[in-house]
Amino acid sequence: MKIMDIFKYKPPENYDFNIQTIENASVQDLNFETIEEKVFLSYQKNLEFIQSKFNSLINSDIVIRKFKIICKNKQYNSFLVYIDGMTDSVNINDFVLKPLMLRNKSNTYIEENKSIKKFNYNSKKNVSHTSNKNAKSDLSNYIYTNLIPNNNLSKQTEFSKIISDINSGNCVLFVDTLNIAFDIDAKGFKQRNIDRPQIENVIKGPQEAFVENIRTNTSLLRRLVNNQNLIIESIEIGNLSKTKCALCYIQNIANNDLIAEAKYRLNNISIDSLISSGELEQLIQDGSSAAIPQILSTERPDKCVKGMYQGRAVILVNGNPYALIIPSVLTDFLASPEDSNLIPVYANFLKAIRLLAFLVTLLLPGMYIAITNFHQELFPTELLFSILVARENVPFPIIFELLLMEVSFELIREGGLRTPSAIGSTLGIVGALILGDAAVSANVVSPILIIVVAITGLSSFVIPNFSFGFHLRIYRFIFTILGYICGFLGIGIGIYVYLAILCSIKSFGVSYLSPISPNISGFSLKYFIPPFWKQEYRNDFLASKKQVSQSKYSMKWKKEYTDGKNK
Repeated sequence: MKIMDIFKYKPPENYDFNIQTIENASVQDLNFETIEEKVFLSYQKNLEFIQSKFNSLINSDIVIRKFKIICKNKQYNSFLVYIDGMTDSVNINDFVLKPLMLRNKSNTYIEENKSIKKFNYNSKKNVSHTSNKNAKSDLSNYIYTNLIPNNNLSKQTEFSKIISDINSGNCVLFVDTLNIAFDIDAKGFKQRNIDRPQIENVIKGPQEAFVENIRTNTSLLRRLVNNQNLIIESIEIGNLSKTKCALCYIQNIANNDLIAEAKYRLNNISIDSLISSGELEQLIQDGSSAAIPQILSTERPDKCVKGMYQGRAVILVNGNPYALIIPSVLTDFLASPEDSNLIPVYANFLKAIRLLAFLVTLLLPGMYIAITNFHQELFPTELLFSILVARENVPFPIIFELLLMEVSFELIREGGLRTPSAIGSTLGIVGALILGDAAVSANVVSPILIIVVAITGLSSFVIPNFSFGFHLRIYRFIFTILGYICGFLGIGIGIYVYLAILCSIKSFGVSYLSPISPNISGFSLKYFIPPFWKQEYRNDFLASKKQVSQSKYSMKWKKEYTDGKNK
């Protein structure tokens, strides 16, 4: 008993700290960012409120500059609040503080408009009230029109909007006796310059990609569209982050129902924070249970502009260099921005290669294992003997070999992406060579299986869209297991279920297999692109306001030349 008492666990009586939990409160009740207050008339109240909300005693980058402004030969207590590192200090000094603090012709009282003196003197009871009201209005208008030489200046009365603008890089001016604040655009934070696309590289096409700043991205779209009908609507998402998003579309082309549905989904998202377009994609797509991408993500402005001219809409997220194109269908994920820049023969050849890569990536491992286990008669006799000789010394079943090599290939691919770029390519090449050669030499896998896995991996790299390629990599394992269990019967059932899933998916009201479904007989005419001068109509599944995209005789010079020659 004494030994048990010595080694028995005894909980400590006192702890260094204790975390208090909030009991009897639901998550909906804990809204820490409910700011419904309006700007006060008192300078001191506004100062205390701002200091409390921004924790100015703790935060080292919150700057509150107190000073007195000179307006009509009078001094008023004022303060300016902004975040250091997100604003341009030179802009604030030259175009905000100097005009307000230094005596000059602008802030010295001059009777510019004698009609200001004409107050309502008929009613003696309201003389003082009217004069005070006009004085406050006159002071705010005088500061707005005479003292702050900034091209982007607005008056705000609610602290929720003021705090959001300060967090985005603006500076805000508060003046004593005024219940409004002056919101001044003075953004000056560092940002990445416009560069070449990192993922969607093309040889013959524009070499500009989106950046993290949403205003830079909208300017890229404006420059390419060059039309006043381009609408860019701003929407904030996130109760805490207040992430700025932009819904972009061409007003006289896009369908009204599509735009209304996009606005409805964006405005009815209740989350605390939104960081990237990938998160937004999951929140607005129709369903994600099938692991099939339904919204096209791109980093190329020219691809977005082409989609908008077809009648689609584009969603931009501040802080993310990728745009979302809605609606998106299956053929969009197999298309490249370079298709429209090439001669139709070249472009259609590449589209045929991508279609072949789509089928190979999805079905080749399952077909190989089905033929090897159940349908050996499909192999030529010489090839069948070669496969049997190669597998003679392999002690494992073929399903184990295939899954081992597929998982190894995925590990090499993921390792090449996560390692530094200087050694990423080396890791992939050396890892694949060493792993494949060692596996064959050790009789762990057969050489023919290495060829199958290599062709499947190369085909997955041909898919232009990363999300759709990832989807094919996952479904490839499903078809492999079906082929191992039931042979061609299992693969046939899997293809039937897969097509049924594709037919059931809709992207913002548009069938996922459009324009192929329901007329599958016209697949070649709808998947492959005609010459540019024959693309007279927009896609009918988008139901755009303008179905005709160009004249029937787009090359009028050729028609006039032919008519003149015939005459």
